[in-house]
Amino acid sequence: MSYMCSFCGKSTKIGRSQQHGRGVAGKRWKKRAQETPRTFKPNIQTKSFKIGDNVLQMKVCTKCLKRVKKYKSIGDIKNIVVV
Repeated sequence: MSYMCSFCGKSTKIGRSQQHGRGVAGKRWKKRAQETPRTFKPNIQTKSFKIGDNVLQMKVCTKCLKRVKKYKSIGDIKNIVVV
């Protein structure tokens, strides 16, 4: 899959959306809006990372990017620098 985080493997998920599930202002509707299929996509960014002596361009979700910037490592990989 191309739309996938390189570190955690987070990718597109499929679910359903429903508008006015309980009705408007707490009142019940006799006919509610139907559930429609939709996709939930993670926030994927393309960034360059310096891992050891190599500079790699990777697709990373923002949660992993925040973790790399804070701790300079993720999982088994240490000393990561965002270029």
